[in-house]
Amino acid sequence: MSKSIVAAVRTTPETVLEDYARLMDIVEYQNILDPNATTILKNNISWHMLYPSANTTPWQIEGVARKMRQDGFDDLVVVENRTVVTKAKKGEKLNNFTPVHEKYDLPIKYNFNPGDMRWVVYEPKGEMLVLDKVFPKGIRIPDYFFGKNVVHLPTIKTHIYTDYTCALKNAFGGLLDKSRHYTHSVIHETLVDLLRIQKEIQASTLAIADGTTAGSGPGPRTMTPVVKNLLLASNDQVAIDAVVAKLIGFDPMDIKCIRLATEAGLGNGHLDEIEVIGDLDTSDVKKTNWDFVVGDNAASKVGDLFWFGPLKPLARLMFQTPMVNAFIMGSFIYHDYIWYPTQGRKVVDKWLEETEWGRLFLSYGDPFADERKGLRRFIPGLGS
Repeated sequence: MSKSIVAAVRTTPETVLEDYARLMDIVEYQNILDPNATTILKNNISWHMLYPSANTTPWQIEGVARKMRQDGFDDLVVVENRTVVTKAKKGEKLNNFTPVHEKYDLPIKYNFNPGDMRWVVYEPKGEMLVLDKVFPKGIRIPDYFFGKNVVHLPTIKTHIYTDYTCALKNAFGGLLDKSRHYTHSVIHETLVDLLRIQKEIQASTLAIADGTTAGSGPGPRTMTPVVKNLLLASNDQVAIDAVVAKLIGFDPMDIKCIRLATEAGLGNGHLDEIEVIGDLDTSDVKKTNWDFVVGDNAASKVGDLFWFGPLKPLARLMFQTPMVNAFIMGSFIYHDYIWYPTQGRKVVDKWLEETEWGRLFLSYGDPFADERKGLRRFIPGLGS
């Protein structure tokens, strides 16, 4: 197998849009995407709340959309998904996606909206590791992804169930419906199965990751944001994930999904088989360690008990029956109404006020404008 290419560009808030264009030229994205196919911009809303490093950034969407528009890619569509604990439309508003969508006339399709796409049973051509067993009645995916280019727009961060998260995990929400939590106990195998399905149904796939502010801690939500000023891109989702895993402090081949995907020939996870080009090279990546940690929070500890711990035999009862609603409500209340007001909001305010990236975010709009004017105290449920 030939070496996979991962482009890396250092950036600043003043130059980030131009840097995204440079990144895309370095990775030669026009030779990757089919110019005759619709291009899906698949963003990442890990949490509808504004929280640095948790979600796709507005400049990430703008940088990619602006470059593609300039190069004649006119058929662009944003696709969003929801989870049992996040609200896509609320996330668009609080994370300043809306002004970018409007500026570049980007239509939005939701994989949970029957008017936008249908869920169809798909029979993979390649062998599945787990999805055919988790969903014995058939693997259901959105018909809209067939024959389209997909540009994944993840952020660089840690994750409580996969240690890191980037391109591979970004397909999780787009291609599986709300019952995807059935797969959490076999999440690594699931990501490999989804990668195989992507290769079978999509015209092409490109990942463009934002590490302007990366996340360390119990992600994908309750992390410590760390400014890293880095952008990455690759058409090999395994390779870009391997680079991300190494940067944040892991041996890529110790990450199960990266190892399994590499062994299946779906991409390169060995750093010696990856050529990093641009402002970093492979030797730079090999000697870098951001020393990020994963850790746990109150919600993840409960999930660990049922998905990976001593209560695993009860996982089906807990998460595949109406009892799951108790877990969903508990997670929602903990994250939105306990952790965010008491801890997360302080982190957000510090990032907005003390970092250049926070100030750039506010240039797109201020989700707390009413509160700053003294009109009301921010309450997570308002504005949804």
